[in-house]
Amino acid sequence: MRDSEALFPVRRIFCVGRNYAEHAREMGATAQADGLEPPFFFTKPGDALVGGAGELAVAYPPLTANLHHEVEMVVALGAGGANIAVDDALGLVFGYGVGLDLTRRDIQAKAKEKGHPWDMGKGFDQSAVCSSLVPAARIGHPAHGRIWLKVNGAIRQDGDLGQMGWKVADIIANLSTMVRLEAGDLIYTGTPAGVGPLLRGDLLEAGVDGVGCLTARIV
Repeated sequence: MRDSEALFPVRRIFCVGRNYAEHAREMGATAQADGLEPPFFFTKPGDALVGGAGELAVAYPPLTANLHHEVEMVVALGAGGANIAVDDALGLVFGYGVGLDLTRRDIQAKAKEKGHPWDMGKGFDQSAVCSSLVPAARIGHPAHGRIWLKVNGAIRQDGDLGQMGWKVADIIANLSTMVRLEAGDLIYTGTPAGVGPLLRGDLLEAGVDGVGCLTARIV
């Protein structure tokens, strides 16, 4: 956690797919971009996480020639439950971080074509990157503010938290109807438009207003 030696014990990692309309559109998901279908969830293994402060080293994964970046705000739960009401959801949040959902886009695309699961496109080793967490008790619950990502100094993604289709409370409430949430769960809340490819040696800098920044290098 930021400014502390304390560690956050991660349990599970949930991700929201196509939660920003312009990202849904760039992925060809017009029904979700137009609000005709809701966002959805997928998961990554807890041990796919690379976290901490400073410049993080992230391994370029095998079996892909098209690794993509997706910057996201990460929600860390300090409590859980099932069938949580929207009005009660933010009370479960311990804090927030800046995250990268890394995607083997070529493997994901082949899985989509065949109607197969996305696991090997999304849930590979070191596919979930996260900054040090900052407690909600310190910063509140960011609902608006810039979310951005640079690769080698050039802006790739630039959006606002207010563009999320499901807000944080909605995400938690919806997810809790499907699984029982617990303390230690992380939720990646979706990415704005501008996702794109990465190469070994690339330096990524990302940030979320009111939450913090993340720096990572692909090695």
